[in-house]
Amino acid sequence: MGNDGYLPLFETKRANGRTLYRVFAGSIFVGICLIWSYRVSHVPRDGEDGRLVWIGLLAAELWFGFYWFLTQAHRWNLVYRQTFKDRLSHRYGNELPGVDIFVCTADPVIEPPMMVINTVLSVMAYDYPPEKLSVYLSDDAGSQLTFYALLEASQFAKYWIPFCKKFNVEPRSPAAYLDSISISDDSKQPKELATIKKLYEDMKNQVENVAKLGRLPEVHLRHKGFSEWDSYSSRHDHDTILQILIDGKDPNAKDSEECVLPTLVYVAREKRQQYFHNFKAGAMNALIRVSSAISNGQIVLNVDCDMYSNNSLAVRDALCFFMDEKKGHEIAYVQFPQNFDNITKNELYSSSLRVISQVEFHGLDGYGGPLYIGTGCFHRRDTLCGRQFSREIHNEFKIDIPRDREREETTAVLEEKSKVLASCTYENNTEWGKEMGLKYGCPVEDVITGLSIQCRGWKSVYYNPERKAFLGVAPTTLAQILVQHKRWSEGDFQILLSKYSPAWFANGKISLGLQLGYCCYCLWATNCLAVLYYSIVPSLYLLRGIPLFPELSSPWFFPFAYVVISNYMYSLAEYLWSGGTVLGWWNDQRIWLYKRTSSYLLGFINIIAKSLGLHSDSAFVITAKVSKQEVYRRYVKEIMEFGDSSPMFTALATIALINLVCLIGLMKKAIVNEGIPIIYETMLLQFVLCAILVLINWPLYQGLFFRKDNGKMPNYIAIKSFVLAVSSCTCFTLFST
Repeated sequence: MGNDGYLPLFETKRANGRTLYRVFAGSIFVGICLIWSYRVSHVPRDGEDGRLVWIGLLAAELWFGFYWFLTQAHRWNLVYRQTFKDRLSHRYGNELPGVDIFVCTADPVIEPPMMVINTVLSVMAYDYPPEKLSVYLSDDAGSQLTFYALLEASQFAKYWIPFCKKFNVEPRSPAAYLDSISISDDSKQPKELATIKKLYEDMKNQVENVAKLGRLPEVHLRHKGFSEWDSYSSRHDHDTILQILIDGKDPNAKDSEECVLPTLVYVAREKRQQYFHNFKAGAMNALIRVSSAISNGQIVLNVDCDMYSNNSLAVRDALCFFMDEKKGHEIAYVQFPQNFDNITKNELYSSSLRVISQVEFHGLDGYGGPLYIGTGCFHRRDTLCGRQFSREIHNEFKIDIPRDREREETTAVLEEKSKVLASCTYENNTEWGKEMGLKYGCPVEDVITGLSIQCRGWKSVYYNPERKAFLGVAPTTLAQILVQHKRWSEGDFQILLSKYSPAWFANGKISLGLQLGYCCYCLWATNCLAVLYYSIVPSLYLLRGIPLFPELSSPWFFPFAYVVISNYMYSLAEYLWSGGTVLGWWNDQRIWLYKRTSSYLLGFINIIAKSLGLHSDSAFVITAKVSKQEVYRRYVKEIMEFGDSSPMFTALATIALINLVCLIGLMKKAIVNEGIPIIYETMLLQFVLCAILVLINWPLYQGLFFRKDNGKMPNYIAIKSFVLAVSSCTCFTLFST
């Protein structure tokens, strides 16, 4: 409490142990400088073996040191937030702003309708005044099946929402909740549960039966909403389809307990083949405009269709930041972390982003706020629409009813007026996609939009509550995770080279620490060069018996040993502190290598080619949310999946086989020539590097040589990679000088 008796709605605490960490980081930096000194002072003379590769190693180590420096922005100033929802309730009661929730889907096959409507139902059931809650589903596929599923969900919501509030249900996704109590003691379950179970199963069966049939029964087509598809030619050619399924201002829109229901709207924006639709960013901008005419909530939440609400109080947590009287006026958005409910114990594909969510974003929060990551984020509506921050701004949250609604227009008239806002031509000669809404032209439209908001003077907040606010579906195959990271790294690198680059556009507009933090992610793709060099060249020179690192007896050995061992021990400790396991950390190191030698490599090549005019804009790739039963069983058993045909697998397999051939060749030489002590003395670091690369690739070798299931490496990729690896090693041994 301050001297004026003011009680804040949230507080910020700095992490303990910051001084100790800074001392540790300082010692690492000294070690890195000594490594650079060794490289510079021991460059082989002209004509000596390894001169060029030595210079290459110096360049790689300069990059590693520079990038390590950037990562300190994520760890130098960690902060943690705590909210006081009781104070919010006491101070404001029911006088809270309207909240509009956007759920986006784009493919009824990759993103099944039942998953989508579970997300919709979970946010409709928030612990929040329903008359101030509006939910919008953007269906970029314009699917009748998705609309039908939402129509069914609107009826089920009349029973589900009062059930949730009566029994304080968590989570409020019906599928997740019913799964969580399926093994509970029936005697402890409320009697109403049986009714809810039956209603849900009936709805699920109806939706899934329609999906199997591939068409809607005539009885369902009688609903007026299906007439919207009269203009439908294809998912890329149709008029705007907009239906207000529940109008929260309609006195007849009540649940089974005669309480008000939240507004529920289905939107499929107009699509024409001659107009580029800008993927998710275009869909979000259409929703911003449509919602402004229907509900105009001052707070906007957007969630991916697979990211259901796991905490019904999350909206009140977010409002604690926005409505704080002293600091709330500075905050543009509140970002919650991405969490997943299908992560295996040891995180085979490291898809939980554990260290990013538990450490790095807390570090960025200490410098002005985290990135906007496209889901689980609460925004002020006006900041999304381009508003500049001003110190004269004060919190004035009130319910803004659009003028059209004040005249008590019918739902049908409002629908027709709102359709215009989602037309293909509405944005022509406007600032939408530039200075208003989400920005266009980048695969990671969320990151560049968040950066532009912060450059207009606003701050953001990262809130990571003990009970996770949202839970989604993580990729369950290696191909999915690599494709996902290719898009992220490609998009971030594109931002770095654009006019919105954090390196120059953000200079002086955001803090230096936040600039470095953004640059760290924007340089993901460029990491491929140094990692590729380090994971191939030292092993090839090991095969030839040419040392590239200091001998064990040299004092220069210790900086290398200290930096490597200390960094990996700290990485392990950080991962365990974040809630992971030792094997999970080892899997994380493997995926770290795989991303940098495949995803980041292709992303880097694509952006360079695009910059040179050799490559067109990248398509937005939707990550699959479902997998085949056989694939999922292997995922649960933590068996790596290589069954897909992907060019990235060729790169991974070739590099893994080069290291294996080099290690086997070296051991053969050492045994035949009795040179093991020489290797230990002169090339220990080189040998350890090659051996670790072989160990970390063990699942890949299994997929290449030992597995018989459908998840093994495809034969043609295995053969191609083996030929490339053996040819590379042979040519290097015979022809290099």
